[in-house]
Amino acid sequence: MATRTRRKTVVFESPFLLKDIGRTLPAGGYEVMTDEELIEGLSFPVYRRMSTMMMVPAAAPRTSSTEMLTIDPRELQLALDRDAAMSPPAPGAELVPDRKAALDFP
Repeated sequence: MATRTRRKTVVFESPFLLKDIGRTLPAGGYEVMTDEELIEGLSFPVYRRMSTMMMVPAAAPRTSSTEMLTIDPRELQLALDRDAAMSPPAPGAELVPDRKAALDFP
């Protein structure tokens, strides 16, 4: 089967905790890789997520090293949502109209 790896960087403004990692990680940018495999036999390409990994600083005493750990992508999204709720809005953010409110009809 054909596979692909998607990479993205997520940014945390505050220290955070993921159960799969089991320790608090510092604020900062983290590379996330998602391995997906092609579901064959369809008339259009569809990929199924096989695993999600995150590059994190190694646990003490090897803090100068990096580890790639498998994580639950739903838990990562919850941590990002919590971080966004704790972070103050960016300067000028109050000037951007609320897109959701603009889509509401009376």
